[in-house]
Amino acid sequence: MKGTLYVVGVGPGDPELMTLKAVRILERCKVWLAPVAKKDGESTALGIAEGVVDRGDKEIITHHFPMKKIRMGQIPDPEVKKAWDAAAVQIIGHLQAGRDVAFPTLGDPAIYSTGFYVCETLFALAPDLPVEIIPGVSAIGASAAAAGQPLCLGDDRLVVIPATFENGRLRETLEQFDSVVLMKVHRVMDRLVPLLGEMNLLDKAVLVERTSQNGQRIRRDLTTALQPNNAPHYFSTIIVRKS
Repeated sequence: MKGTLYVVGVGPGDPELMTLKAVRILERCKVWLAPVAKKDGESTALGIAEGVVDRGDKEIITHHFPMKKIRMGQIPDPEVKKAWDAAAVQIIGHLQAGRDVAFPTLGDPAIYSTGFYVCETLFALAPDLPVEIIPGVSAIGASAAAAGQPLCLGDDRLVVIPATFENGRLRETLEQFDSVVLMKVHRVMDRLVPLLGEMNLLDKAVLVERTSQNGQRIRRDLTTALQPNNAPHYFSTIIVRKS
């Protein structure tokens, strides 16, 4: 019998935010393939999972996925594609040997997750192998909870976008929607904060760093992020809610 690949959302940071199903799947799977952002680095998703599930008898494989921009409809960077292929080949070997594999991923797998790229690569190589997606608490929802505000109510229109879009597209989006969640903000604060200022939206914005993790910080004055040595952490989200 062939094994199953489980892409498991482990939530944004706090192990207590993992779902019961995520814990059960991780406990059952003897093989975990955990993503790392840097070679020889630590896996944040693995660290969260280990906060609840004992890794004692598990085969833990860490795999480096380069943090490079991916644009839908375009050929990915060769280094990125090579990482997807290598991960899929390792997973296929275990599945064909009858071993289930868990791929722990931050937040919810449906939102900017490496797990889905690996799934697509696996399907291309071995379309008959079973895959199951286990949803998790998203960083978006956790950030709103940490800030003590909703993402949307009533007839609000909500959009989630990478802040790496050029300012013209960001301005258009901010004008059209009632609530805007900006992801991947840490490298573009120098142009994002002035744009929000021009649009009189700074007092409607909140920056949440490391949501539900150690070192969580909530900033309602985004101009502080422009101060020397005060740049946001990589795990940062901005919520702009006009209402």
